[in-house]
Amino acid sequence: MTTRWQRIARSGAGEDYATVYAERFRRLAERGADVHGEATFAAGLVDPPARVLDAGCGTGRVAVRLHELGYDVVGVDVDESMLTVARAEAPHLDWRLADLVAMDLGAEFDLVVVAGNTLPLLEDGALPAACASLAAHTAPGGTVVSGFGLDADHLPGDCPVMPLAEVDAAMADAGLVPVARHASWSGAPFEPGAGYVVAVHGRPDR
Repeated sequence: MTTRWQRIARSGAGEDYATVYAERFRRLAERGADVHGEATFAAGLVDPPARVLDAGCGTGRVAVRLHELGYDVVGVDVDESMLTVARAEAPHLDWRLADLVAMDLGAEFDLVVVAGNTLPLLEDGALPAACASLAAHTAPGGTVVSGFGLDADHLPGDCPVMPLAEVDAAMADAGLVPVARHASWSGAPFEPGAGYVVAVHGRPDR
């Protein structure tokens, strides 16, 4: 099945979209841009060598950086093309092909990172099951952090807007409680009307 992400990516970059995506961030880094905001934010939530799941890891940029910082990282994505790039970049890391809705990795993680607009890019109606799956892979006392656009300017292609309230409700139904929210991975304060959110949810100890 072709995913929403694949449809959008192919319409913008063609069949070689995974390589194009990775190259974009490589060029940004070469120009001195900080391309590790998500990993830096994640490192502020839990100390290494905690177990981290990069859910919707894409070409592996966040997972590779977290590994460099000393974390025990697993990357999972539904897109084999993106994982092919990730494996070529870091063959020593643990990359898994799986849909977030149905994944069963047989492990719990101290931190689950869901970056790259992964939640809005889910198929219609998949959010509740995806949040339940994320919660099932989060250790008691662990944390789920997700970053995604709240308006068209912060989303790729024709990706539909996913209201924050809808995400909060699905997280709550999965047993995850809101902890904090920010307007960017740099930790900027979140204000009503913001176009982007980094939402932190926690799994209670009990």
